[in-house]
Amino acid sequence: MPLSLPAYAQEVRQELLRILDYWQTHAPDPRGGFYGRVDGQNQPDPNAAKAIVLNARILWTFSMAYRTLRDPAYRKTADRAYAYVRDHFFDPKNGGVYWSLNPDGTPREAKKQLYGQGFALYGLSEYVRATKHGEALALAKKHWQTMVDRAYDARRGGYVEAFAPDWGPTDDYILSKGEARKSMNTHLHLIEPFTNLLRVWPDAALKKQVRRMLEETFLGHILDPEHRRMRLFFTEDWKVLSHEISYGHDVEASWLLYETAEVLEDKPLLGKIKDVSLKMATATLDGLNPDGALTYELNPETGHKNEDRSWWVLSEQMVGYLNAYQLSGKQHWLEKSLNSWGFVKKHLLDLQHGEWYVGTDAQGNPNRRADKITAWKCPYHNGRACEEVMRRLGH
Repeated sequence: MPLSLPAYAQEVRQELLRILDYWQTHAPDPRGGFYGRVDGQNQPDPNAAKAIVLNARILWTFSMAYRTLRDPAYRKTADRAYAYVRDHFFDPKNGGVYWSLNPDGTPREAKKQLYGQGFALYGLSEYVRATKHGEALALAKKHWQTMVDRAYDARRGGYVEAFAPDWGPTDDYILSKGEARKSMNTHLHLIEPFTNLLRVWPDAALKKQVRRMLEETFLGHILDPEHRRMRLFFTEDWKVLSHEISYGHDVEASWLLYETAEVLEDKPLLGKIKDVSLKMATATLDGLNPDGALTYELNPETGHKNEDRSWWVLSEQMVGYLNAYQLSGKQHWLEKSLNSWGFVKKHLLDLQHGEWYVGTDAQGNPNRRADKITAWKCPYHNGRACEEVMRRLGH
């Protein structure tokens, strides 16, 4: 028998508490900040680099947890994360944040990757949202302005992917290779923090940037108007370089773009994005498997599929399909959200060591050897999914 909505909300609430407990227990590094790597048996690697993506996502998660649940213990972890990001990741000479640090907190990779800059802003803005912290708001404003001044392409729109440590040109783009100078993934994780900053700082210039990113960058360049999927990589003048399908990013964007339109408080735009959101969610269905999980990626030109079932994709399915249910009222979307959670419970929860497995194969066998904490394996996707379901269902 399918879960009732109150039961769904209660189950994800308990899972959020379990996720938060794991990170409070296993992530803090006695030397400061958080370990850069913890293996599948919860053994920390004291020599692992500390990534801005992981640290900013921890900051976001525990700020969200404190804002939502008001537990002082979550505030304490958020304070720890904020202090570490502020004191160690920000470049005092050139502005922006480093990509990674050595275990002792000194700069390791000082390059300026916009993906990392965006997550730093996401963490800061959520910390402000939870605590009303004046210093953090000032830092968030300054950081946003640095990103605009250094990386915004005023002539062609959007943000260039990466820069050298001094914000000069670079040949190392980390997350994209070849000719790619702009990407869907980076822009998705820029509109996300820009939107969140707008919640706590209703600045006219920021609002203009958010609107431009939604209407010009996403609707004008990234979203394929025919197939309602996002294209992944581009040259600086927006020539499309890849036709691969990333189902997880598409379902994630289907609700994040609608969230942006809500925060902009423009009814005609909201109606337009509602239609886009539902069409994007619908477009993911050709990648939805009978087990309730999305295929990770598909290359339509070669037919090659990555059939792994990923922890972060399942997290975004929970929210994206619930959002489609709320926008449309159609029951099948709710069933797909519930089925996503059902897959998580059956295949991804590590009930022995805590947290979620990073993923499974196509048969649902979890990868038990994979690390629980890395630069990319974090509490942000699954923690946010639990909070979003709770909030949307009134819990």
